[in-house]
Amino acid sequence: MHARTIITRTLRVPRSPAAAGDGAAVARQMDAVLAGAGFKATGDLLEHVSGLQPGAAMDLAVDVVAAVRELVGDHVAHNAYFRDFPHGVPDTVEFWVSCLRDALVAPHARGSAAAPTDAELLAALDQRLVGLLDLPRYGRSQHTYTELLAAHDELIPSVKDRVTLVRLGGTLAEETTALYRALAESTTPLGEADLQLLADLADTCGEVELDGVPVRENRAVLNAAGLAAGRPLLAVDTVLDVLRVACQASGGDVSLAEPTKFRSFTRRERRALMAALDRVVTSGEGKLGDVARFANRFKRLGEGLHPHEFDQFPHAAEVFEVARGRAVTSLAGWAELAFARGDHAAAANILTDAPGMLMRSLDRLLRHADAPARDAVFEAMTQVLGKVSGRVLCSVREHLANRAAPDAARVFTTRTRRAWVTDDTRPPLPGEVITQACVMIDAELIARLPRRERLVADPAVLSVALPLSGKATEDGFAVLPRGSRSRIEGEVLRFFTHWCQARQRTDFDLSALLLDAEFRYAGQVSWTNYRDGGAVYSGDLRQALAPDGATEFIDLPLGSVDATYVVPQVNVYSGEGFDEVAESMFGWMTRDHDQAGAPFEARTVRTRSDMRGTGRVALPAVFARGEDGTWTATWLHLYLSGHPNFNRVEENRVSTAVLARGLLQRDYLTVGHLVELMRAAGTEVTAWEPGTELDGPVTFLGMHAPETLPDGTEVITSDRLNQLIPA
Repeated sequence: MHARTIITRTLRVPRSPAAAGDGAAVARQMDAVLAGAGFKATGDLLEHVSGLQPGAAMDLAVDVVAAVRELVGDHVAHNAYFRDFPHGVPDTVEFWVSCLRDALVAPHARGSAAAPTDAELLAALDQRLVGLLDLPRYGRSQHTYTELLAAHDELIPSVKDRVTLVRLGGTLAEETTALYRALAESTTPLGEADLQLLADLADTCGEVELDGVPVRENRAVLNAAGLAAGRPLLAVDTVLDVLRVACQASGGDVSLAEPTKFRSFTRRERRALMAALDRVVTSGEGKLGDVARFANRFKRLGEGLHPHEFDQFPHAAEVFEVARGRAVTSLAGWAELAFARGDHAAAANILTDAPGMLMRSLDRLLRHADAPARDAVFEAMTQVLGKVSGRVLCSVREHLANRAAPDAARVFTTRTRRAWVTDDTRPPLPGEVITQACVMIDAELIARLPRRERLVADPAVLSVALPLSGKATEDGFAVLPRGSRSRIEGEVLRFFTHWCQARQRTDFDLSALLLDAEFRYAGQVSWTNYRDGGAVYSGDLRQALAPDGATEFIDLPLGSVDATYVVPQVNVYSGEGFDEVAESMFGWMTRDHDQAGAPFEARTVRTRSDMRGTGRVALPAVFARGEDGTWTATWLHLYLSGHPNFNRVEENRVSTAVLARGLLQRDYLTVGHLVELMRAAGTEVTAWEPGTELDGPVTFLGMHAPETLPDGTEVITSDRLNQLIPA
């Protein structure tokens, strides 16, 4: 694995094995460049670079600088359409008229009595006699990046500017193994990028001994690598586990959300897959109940495995018989029959054989059951609590905390981060029922949490939502899970989107929906309205050619914005989608009014998130002003389906407002909740304050770790919060 990947993922720099020498000058240069991007090398990293032969020191420094610059989006030139942005942005209509006049009226005729009026030029647009997007001046930068920089004063440093530490790690092999273990042993599902990284690492780290792989998708990725290498399949206990392995080995979707075209398997691989299916079905015929859900895929898999060639695996052949129509009632089917009879106690009893399914059905069971049946449901819950993953327990705990009253809007999200909204017609659960269930879940979580003697927690991390799935977030820098809230520091908030097209001209449009305190429409900023409520748009760019692509900004002076909620969105107007372009990102910067600087300044970037969803409208986050005037950001990581082309903020403002309201009014299970459970379990919990001297090893929990911590300290930062969730 390349060292740059390790640095990007962990902000830890693998030690170079190069010969010793005098690299002090390189170390000083590296530290200066890092400071310009908002990073700082720790003392031991500078010492390591200083002790290397100059050529090797330079190679390592180049990797470090390139990795961190790409992490915050500073690897390209961000050239805004209007050179003087946020100043000098014209009125929208006036700008359109000027573009029309430049294109349609000869220079010598301008200002003459025969020249068309502004109204006549705009009428040509209304009548579609000419297209605004085809005008020479529209949507194409009229200046170079160098000219843009020359038009802006240099950024004035501020104590509020971000400083992120870059640390020295172990050898490349040690760091690679540590990253492999962290991904493989994760107690929560990984995002798409992490799954791909795990697959890459599994080819080289497949022999590394693991403590356990609790997530089935991760297990399938490792088993697919083992299948190719001739290693036995491990911890396969459902027919879907085998299907996942086959999908991963064929380059398909291990989550089973999308169909996979299976490749041709070797005879050795076919034997291994058939043997695994045979072992699963031999352990209980009830395992066949999962086949019908993916019957077509099992049919296709059977065509490639040739079951008739393996008479020694008769139970495996039953899988394909069921896929072709043999009737088998699944456990879920038996439970549905009990629900249909209104026998909720029986339904709960049936589901004790599927602990995860019972917990996910808990709301439905408690909602419809009468008092005696509820006692039976709680009894069934008692039987299965110890068999359910910690992630599911936390997810159900969060769900129950929001069931005392109907939601303002019921929001559904998919694994691909697509969202849709409907009315919440469910009757609320009684308070005493919620309390009883939550107490039982909390007691189980307390019993599972690792025993830590002393925990030092940064207060900023306590409001972060627990990362119950990597699919509820995106890759990037300082990116938090959906529902996480963080305070916005600074006088000006500037958010941006950057994209680089891959094969065809692609036009993304950054927009902002402005809402009042009741989530009612209060205005919008976009390519059709450059200014509103104090917000300013940087101008519309209509293509994003490599290498620098295109970047659009919206400037938000926080003290004068005429809105309570600001919902940024990125619309695909034409061309490739978020998952098709070469690069696609969203992020924000903060600065004070007197800091000046270019539209994009790396050390003012607070966060940068990839956008890789399948919808045509991205909703990365929402910014909200509190009653005391402070602003917070809440991560959404959601996508709306939108239209194939020509998406605009005006067209989805109602659905976006309803979605934002539903998510902002939801209570998320946070890191702070688990910290309180640790306190209840006997852990000494203290709040971290900058400059605090610790007198011995502790567990440190924070957004970022300080530079100096006692030897032996366990560090859990914002990118590793899933380590808090018990297996």
